[in-house]
Amino acid sequence: MTTKSAYVKFTKEMKKDYTILVPTMLPIHFKMISDVLSTYGYKVEFLENIDGNIKESGLKYVHNDTCYPALLVIGQFINAINSGRYDKNKVALMITQTGGGCRASNYIYLLRKALKKSGYGHIPVISLNFGNMEDHPGFKLTLPMIYRMMYCAMYGDLLMLLSNQCRPYEKHEGETDNAVRKWTDYLIEEMRQIKNIKYSHIKENYKKILDDFAKILGNTKRNKVKVGVVGEIYVKFSPLGNNNLEQFLLSEDTEPVVPGFLGFCLYSVYNGIADYNLYGTRKLYAKGSKLIYKYLIKKQLDIRNIMIKDYPQFMPMEDFDHTRNLIKGYIGIGAKMGEGWLLTAEMLELIEDGVKNIVCTQPFGCLPNHIVGKGMMKPIKENHPGVNIVAIDYDPGATQINQENRIKLMLSNAKAENEKTEVNA
Repeated sequence: MTTKSAYVKFTKEMKKDYTILVPTMLPIHFKMISDVLSTYGYKVEFLENIDGNIKESGLKYVHNDTCYPALLVIGQFINAINSGRYDKNKVALMITQTGGGCRASNYIYLLRKALKKSGYGHIPVISLNFGNMEDHPGFKLTLPMIYRMMYCAMYGDLLMLLSNQCRPYEKHEGETDNAVRKWTDYLIEEMRQIKNIKYSHIKENYKKILDDFAKILGNTKRNKVKVGVVGEIYVKFSPLGNNNLEQFLLSEDTEPVVPGFLGFCLYSVYNGIADYNLYGTRKLYAKGSKLIYKYLIKKQLDIRNIMIKDYPQFMPMEDFDHTRNLIKGYIGIGAKMGEGWLLTAEMLELIEDGVKNIVCTQPFGCLPNHIVGKGMMKPIKENHPGVNIVAIDYDPGATQINQENRIKLMLSNAKAENEKTEVNA
């Protein structure tokens, strides 16, 4: 394992000339977050390439029993470096690091090992974390940066939520994607121009976004089969990780329902509170976590309340305080490796919202998700008759056609039940 003193640091001199590459996961969110970093003087490029060589590049430099998301992220980085688009002596990579028990905390070491093996050991890898886990003199997260990144997550969740609810019912093909592009570009440009972003203005933007998507939906009744998507964070959100699952669900004439990124952020913050409640550890950290948690909950509820009050045609984003309490009787709050209790909570949240068909995305090598996801399916289905949950494995050897055929089998039953409901109504 790479020691703390051995890694290549991103220096202050590098900030001016180096291009920092960011891997794909949440296309809307990460595009905005990457631009926030650019606003603060970093040359950042969000990797959107998902060509067929990525898996092979990952397999070449990472052991094939490694966590599948790590294989894809590393493969995408290697693929980008080899593409010829970047100066190999003036490029850096950025990857998140949670510091938790999940193997995701070790992606950064696996990436550095792969870079060394491929002849790029000189390329610095920046750890994006909130715990000062590594020292990179040329990259520092500041409060203004974090503030803007937080609102990128809020905007991103809202745009993702609304696009999934409008795209299956749009009268003119492509108008939903056009609205997403319009607002993503607008919000990026606005964050570049405005130094002090007022919260009242942000709430005005929420309403304008909702107005635009309400026009797309019109008076159309959202009566298609709804399919929830949960699972490990990367394969849940990343089109590369889940073989364009949302697009496939749309092609099957269904409405995808994907719980937002903010839920994972709140889960991560709440675990700091849970650690103190369970073990009595890190009291000051728990107090800080509680303040951040309350702040984020309020921001989330503001969007939710706007939707409930003025836009009843849309399913609002979750109330995380309610969601986390759904796990009582199923799993303990101490089960927090990987997505932990959040994965179970999101399945229960979807069911409560009337989404009775759920795809649980399971990456190869992710033991926590097989426990809190696949392991919880039986008790959930026993307590909620009529619910369909299918676990789909994503790994280098799994073929897309087999994954889609398993989902199609679930959907055939779901559509039959939906037709019966429509007739009886």
